[in-house]
Amino acid sequence: MQHAKPLPSYLVQRYQGWKATTYADNKSWYRHLGILGQHPRAMIISCCDSRVHVTSIFGADQGEFFIHRNIANLVPPYEPDGSRHGTSAAVEYAVTALKVAHLIVLGHSKCGGVQGCIDMCEGNAPALEAKESFVGRWMDVLRPNYEKVAGIKDADEKARSFEKEAVLVSLENLMSFPFVRERVESGDLTLHGLWHNIAEGGLEAFDPEAGKFNEV
Repeated sequence: MQHAKPLPSYLVQRYQGWKATTYADNKSWYRHLGILGQHPRAMIISCCDSRVHVTSIFGADQGEFFIHRNIANLVPPYEPDGSRHGTSAAVEYAVTALKVAHLIVLGHSKCGGVQGCIDMCEGNAPALEAKESFVGRWMDVLRPNYEKVAGIKDADEKARSFEKEAVLVSLENLMSFPFVRERVESGDLTLHGLWHNIAEGGLEAFDPEAGKFNEV
Protein backbone atom coordinates (compact mmCIF):
# COMPACT_ATOMS: atom_id res chain seq x y z
CA MET A 1 0.00 0.00 0.00
CA GLN A 2 2.31 2.71 -1.31
CA HIS A 3 -0.20 5.50 -0.70
CA ALA A 4 -0.66 4.82 3.02
CA LYS A 5 1.21 7.15 5.37
CA PRO A 6 2.17 6.97 9.06
CA LEU A 7 -0.49 8.06 11.55
CA PRO A 8 -0.33 11.81 12.35
CA SER A 9 1.69 12.46 15.50
CA TYR A 10 -1.17 14.15 17.35
CA LEU A 11 -3.26 10.99 17.01
CA VAL A 12 -0.38 8.85 18.19
CA GLN A 13 -0.04 11.06 21.26
CA ARG A 14 -3.76 10.93 21.99
CA TYR A 15 -3.77 7.16 21.69
CA GLN A 16 -0.81 6.81 24.02
CA GLY A 17 -2.53 9.10 26.53
CA TRP A 18 -5.70 6.99 26.37
CA LYS A 19 -3.74 3.74 26.77
CA ALA A 20 -1.91 5.10 29.82
CA THR A 21 -5.02 6.47 31.54
CA THR A 22 -8.49 5.33 30.47
CA TYR A 23 -7.41 1.86 29.37
CA ALA A 24 -5.05 1.33 32.28
CA ASP A 25 -7.75 2.31 34.78
CA ASN A 26 -10.33 -0.02 33.19
CA LYS A 27 -8.17 -2.86 31.89
CA SER A 28 -10.40 -5.62 33.24
CA TRP A 29 -13.48 -4.13 31.57
CA TYR A 30 -11.76 -3.88 28.19
CA ARG A 31 -10.54 -7.45 28.48
CA HIS A 32 -14.09 -8.50 29.35
CA LEU A 33 -15.36 -6.81 26.18
CA GLY A 34 -12.58 -8.26 24.07
CA ILE A 35 -13.03 -11.83 25.24
CA LEU A 36 -16.79 -12.13 25.64
CA GLY A 37 -17.78 -10.00 22.64
CA GLN A 38 -20.43 -7.35 22.32
CA HIS A 39 -23.98 -7.43 23.65
CA PRO A 40 -25.45 -3.99 22.92
CA ARG A 41 -29.06 -3.32 23.80
CA ALA A 42 -29.54 -0.72 21.09
CA MET A 43 -28.44 0.13 17.58
CA ILE A 44 -28.14 3.80 16.68
CA ILE A 45 -28.11 5.00 13.08
CA SER A 46 -26.68 8.51 13.03
CA CYS A 47 -25.06 10.93 10.63
CA CYS A 48 -21.34 10.92 9.80
CA ASP A 49 -21.23 14.57 10.88
CA SER A 50 -18.29 15.03 13.27
CA ARG A 51 -20.43 17.19 15.58
CA VAL A 52 -22.80 14.32 16.37
CA HIS A 53 -21.27 12.53 19.37
CA VAL A 54 -23.68 9.71 20.07
CA THR A 55 -21.96 8.17 23.08
CA SER A 56 -21.53 11.56 24.78
CA ILE A 57 -25.19 12.52 24.30
CA PHE A 58 -26.34 9.41 26.16
CA GLY A 59 -23.35 9.00 28.47
CA ALA A 60 -22.78 5.53 27.01
CA ASP A 61 -20.00 3.15 27.89
CA GLN A 62 -17.98 1.20 25.34
CA GLY A 63 -19.94 -1.84 24.20
CA GLU A 64 -23.34 -0.31 24.98
CA PHE A 65 -24.38 0.84 21.49
CA PHE A 66 -24.01 -0.74 18.06
CA ILE A 67 -23.49 2.42 15.99
CA HIS A 68 -23.77 2.86 12.24
CA ARG A 69 -23.07 6.25 10.68
CA ASN A 70 -23.77 7.44 7.16
CA ILE A 71 -24.63 10.63 5.31
CA ALA A 72 -27.85 12.11 6.78
CA ASN A 73 -28.61 9.03 8.93
CA LEU A 74 -30.61 7.43 6.14
CA VAL A 75 -31.85 3.87 5.83
CA PRO A 76 -32.62 2.79 2.26
CA PRO A 77 -35.56 0.50 1.52
CA TYR A 78 -35.08 -3.27 1.60
CA GLU A 79 -33.44 -4.17 -1.72
CA PRO A 80 -32.09 -7.78 -1.85
CA ASP A 81 -30.54 -7.31 -5.28
CA GLY A 82 -27.14 -8.85 -4.64
CA SER A 83 -25.34 -5.50 -4.59
CA ARG A 84 -23.29 -4.00 -1.76
CA HIS A 85 -25.44 -2.38 0.92
CA GLY A 86 -23.47 -1.16 3.95
CA THR A 87 -26.34 0.28 5.94
CA SER A 88 -28.62 -2.66 5.24
CA ALA A 89 -25.84 -5.04 6.28
CA ALA A 90 -25.41 -3.19 9.58
CA VAL A 91 -29.15 -3.34 10.25
CA GLU A 92 -29.25 -7.05 9.41
CA TYR A 93 -26.37 -7.84 11.76
CA ALA A 94 -27.79 -5.78 14.62
CA VAL A 95 -31.26 -7.29 14.36
CA THR A 96 -30.56 -10.91 13.44
CA ALA A 97 -27.18 -11.57 15.09
CA LEU A 98 -26.93 -9.15 18.00
CA LYS A 99 -30.71 -9.10 18.53
CA VAL A 100 -30.78 -5.53 19.79
CA ALA A 101 -33.93 -4.50 21.64
CA HIS A 102 -34.02 -0.93 20.32
CA LEU A 103 -33.25 0.58 16.93
CA ILE A 104 -32.79 4.35 17.02
CA VAL A 105 -32.49 6.76 14.09
CA LEU A 106 -30.83 10.02 15.19
CA GLY A 107 -31.05 13.08 12.97
CA HIS A 108 -29.52 16.47 13.73
CA SER A 109 -29.55 20.20 13.03
CA LYS A 110 -27.62 21.82 10.18
CA CYS A 111 -27.21 18.50 8.37
CA GLY A 112 -25.15 19.01 5.23
CA GLY A 113 -26.57 15.95 3.53
CA VAL A 114 -30.15 17.07 4.01
CA GLN A 115 -29.29 20.58 2.82
CA GLY A 116 -27.66 19.03 -0.23
CA CYS A 117 -30.89 17.20 -0.98
CA ILE A 118 -32.83 20.46 -0.67
CA ASP A 119 -30.38 22.10 -3.06
CA MET A 120 -30.81 19.25 -5.54
CA CYS A 121 -34.58 19.46 -5.37
CA GLU A 122 -34.43 23.22 -5.96
CA GLY A 123 -32.02 22.91 -8.88
CA ASN A 124 -29.05 24.42 -7.08
CA ALA A 125 -26.67 21.44 -6.89
CA PRO A 126 -25.60 20.26 -10.37
CA ALA A 127 -22.59 18.40 -8.94
CA LEU A 128 -24.87 16.27 -6.78
CA GLU A 129 -27.10 15.58 -9.76
CA ALA A 130 -24.23 13.91 -11.60
CA LYS A 131 -24.57 10.16 -11.94
CA GLU A 132 -21.13 9.60 -10.41
CA SER A 133 -21.94 11.56 -7.23
CA PHE A 134 -22.17 9.01 -4.41
CA VAL A 135 -23.65 11.63 -2.09
CA GLY A 136 -26.28 12.69 -4.60
CA ARG A 137 -27.41 9.16 -5.34
CA TRP A 138 -27.53 8.38 -1.62
CA MET A 139 -29.69 11.44 -0.97
CA ASP A 140 -32.12 10.14 -3.60
CA VAL A 141 -33.43 7.99 -0.74
CA LEU A 142 -34.86 11.16 0.81
CA ARG A 143 -35.58 13.15 -2.34
CA PRO A 144 -39.17 11.94 -3.01
CA ASN A 145 -40.27 13.42 0.32
CA TYR A 146 -39.16 16.95 -0.51
CA GLU A 147 -42.71 17.84 -1.51
CA LYS A 148 -43.67 17.68 2.17
CA VAL A 149 -41.49 20.69 2.97
CA ALA A 150 -41.40 22.45 -0.42
CA GLY A 151 -43.94 25.06 0.68
CA ILE A 152 -41.99 26.23 3.73
CA LYS A 153 -40.57 29.69 2.96
CA ASP A 154 -38.09 30.09 5.82
CA ALA A 155 -34.87 28.29 4.87
CA ASP A 156 -33.94 27.29 8.43
CA GLU A 157 -37.41 25.98 9.19
CA LYS A 158 -37.44 24.04 5.91
CA ALA A 159 -34.08 22.45 6.73
CA ARG A 160 -35.20 21.46 10.25
CA SER A 161 -38.41 19.97 8.93
CA PHE A 162 -36.57 18.01 6.24
CA GLU A 163 -34.00 16.76 8.76
CA LYS A 164 -36.86 15.32 10.78
CA GLU A 165 -38.43 13.94 7.61
CA ALA A 166 -35.16 12.07 6.98
CA VAL A 167 -35.63 10.34 10.33
CA LEU A 168 -39.20 9.36 9.46
CA VAL A 169 -38.20 8.10 6.01
CA SER A 170 -35.59 5.88 7.64
CA LEU A 171 -38.07 4.51 10.17
CA GLU A 172 -40.51 3.74 7.38
CA ASN A 173 -37.82 2.03 5.32
CA LEU A 174 -36.71 -0.04 8.31
CA MET A 175 -40.14 -1.63 8.38
CA SER A 176 -39.62 -2.82 4.79
CA PHE A 177 -36.95 -5.25 6.07
CA PRO A 178 -38.75 -8.54 6.83
CA PHE A 179 -36.53 -9.39 9.81
CA VAL A 180 -37.12 -5.93 11.31
CA ARG A 181 -40.87 -6.06 10.81
CA GLU A 182 -41.05 -9.56 12.30
CA ARG A 183 -39.28 -8.55 15.50
CA VAL A 184 -41.22 -5.31 15.81
CA GLU A 185 -44.55 -7.11 15.43
CA SER A 186 -43.50 -9.77 17.96
CA GLY A 187 -42.63 -7.07 20.48
CA ASP A 188 -38.92 -7.98 20.57
CA LEU A 189 -37.76 -4.76 18.89
CA THR A 190 -38.81 -1.12 19.16
CA LEU A 191 -38.03 1.68 16.70
CA HIS A 192 -37.33 5.25 17.80
CA GLY A 193 -36.81 8.51 15.92
CA LEU A 194 -34.77 11.33 17.44
CA TRP A 195 -33.57 14.76 16.30
CA HIS A 196 -30.63 16.50 17.99
CA ASN A 197 -30.19 20.28 18.10
CA ILE A 198 -26.42 20.59 18.24
CA ALA A 199 -26.20 24.29 19.16
CA GLU A 200 -28.77 24.09 21.96
CA GLY A 201 -27.96 20.58 23.19
CA GLY A 202 -31.62 19.69 22.60
CA LEU A 203 -33.12 16.31 21.83
CA GLU A 204 -36.54 15.66 20.35
CA ALA A 205 -38.27 12.29 20.03
CA PHE A 206 -40.94 11.41 17.51
CA ASP A 207 -44.34 10.70 19.04
CA PRO A 208 -46.24 8.49 16.58
CA GLU A 209 -49.59 9.13 18.25
CA ALA A 210 -49.22 12.92 18.03
CA GLY A 211 -47.41 12.71 14.70
CA LYS A 212 -44.69 15.16 15.76
CA PHE A 213 -41.34 15.51 17.51
CA ASN A 214 -41.40 16.56 21.17
CA GLU A 215 -38.62 17.67 23.51
CA VAL A 216 -37.17 14.87 25.60
